[in-house]
Amino acid sequence: MTFRYGIDRLDLDTVNGIADGSIKAELCQEALDKINTSRSNVDVMAASDEAVYGINTGFGPLCDTQISPEETNLLQKNLLITHAVGVGEPIAKPISKLMLITKVHALSQGFSGIRLETVERMLKFIELDLIPVVPEQGSVGASGDLAPLSHLFLPLLGEGEFWQRDKIVPAAEALKEHGLEPMELHAKEGLALINGTQFILSHAITALTKMRYLLDLADLAGAMSIEGMQGSQSPFREELHQIRAFAGNLEVAKRMRRFFKDSQNMADHEECDRVQDPYSLRCIPQVHGASRNAYNHLKELAEIEMNSVTDNPIVISSEEAISGGSFHGQPLAMVLDYASIAAAELGNISDRRCYLLLEGLHGLPRLLTTSGGLNSGMMIPQYTTAALVTENKSLCFPPSADSVPTSMGQEDHVSMGSISGRKLNQILGNLDKIFAIELMYAAQAIEFRRPNTCSDLIEENFALIRSKVAKLEEDRLLKPDIDHMVTLVKSQAFTVN
Repeated sequence: MTFRYGIDRLDLDTVNGIADGSIKAELCQEALDKINTSRSNVDVMAASDEAVYGINTGFGPLCDTQISPEETNLLQKNLLITHAVGVGEPIAKPISKLMLITKVHALSQGFSGIRLETVERMLKFIELDLIPVVPEQGSVGASGDLAPLSHLFLPLLGEGEFWQRDKIVPAAEALKEHGLEPMELHAKEGLALINGTQFILSHAITALTKMRYLLDLADLAGAMSIEGMQGSQSPFREELHQIRAFAGNLEVAKRMRRFFKDSQNMADHEECDRVQDPYSLRCIPQVHGASRNAYNHLKELAEIEMNSVTDNPIVISSEEAISGGSFHGQPLAMVLDYASIAAAELGNISDRRCYLLLEGLHGLPRLLTTSGGLNSGMMIPQYTTAALVTENKSLCFPPSADSVPTSMGQEDHVSMGSISGRKLNQILGNLDKIFAIELMYAAQAIEFRRPNTCSDLIEENFALIRSKVAKLEEDRLLKPDIDHMVTLVKSQAFTVN
């Protein structure tokens, strides 16, 4: 498969495939023609006496200041240099790479007026794995991600820095090593490069990729905890969920039935006198399902954004460039905040299941140890999950509900979507650790149900846990066990389907 920039439609799997090299991507003739036509239109307007925003005028509050043709190229260079004011640690190299890929796709649709040479240089960076270094802070998500995108494209000018393998090197040094000369930007190019939502979008892509697995892992952790508690499988029956048919609920209930299929342990207590389980067990389809619905909403909007043109102005013809607000990050910012709540709730209910497993109910020993008193058993890791879920709750404040005017009031409502995207990924990173501890607890609880066996799927995952973490017989240092579990989660080693 070869993806055609500017022509084909990106989705989550395709953009990740381009990023990891499993899918080839190129500019086809149709895209070349669109880029060149759009560029010709800009050249006509740049030479005109009529003021056209972003082509022969200043930017932001200086939009009414016309720039002479002789000064146009310097204006574009100054635009990148003055907007490259990001601070903080660099974002991960793969996120910077996603920014490049999604920007190339947007620019190749023929509405941005960029030169073909500039797009080809961006593709050369991807080919050579020269990925620009982008600081994590500084975007308000208004005229798009101005500061991050400026840093992303400073290397075109021989400024800024690249990731070269795992080292950061000056862009000028890396360009020289590969025989590449710094470029001079022409009319409209600087604005086309730094207007856009690719920082927000690439954080959304990263979060979606991770969250997809964690949603599945949440179901597995919940199922293993139910096996450990010998809870009921009745709340997952299809008849119940068909009459409240939210897509996420239906999917989770179906998955839970798969996890319990042919479980001897579940069959062993079918005639017990317990009437209901606590909500953290019984309401897994409703809670996990709601988080899945939020994930699906984010995925839908992110895939629209992947295929959108988000710079400004949009070049329609040699006579017309429309100045609008397609760079505004609000469409993604709000749904990223929604997804943050959804992700945090997965951790919240997981922590409650951890607590349940420690209470000594339904045949389990308190703290999951038969020698309590001298031994604290599994008591303390739940302190860690409690701390992590509270940290996640604090990260759920919606930046999209805030706005701080910038650019002398020209940008008087901003999205703060860059912060929304960063915070969602922080929450997901904490989920790795929360689920690691729940899975460790659930495996310990299942030990007390032996010789009963669970479904093949749960037994496979139980064996994976035991390959790294032994049953707790007497107190030992648990930090290495938790670290092993976190590694299993982060490496997506669990079989979740």
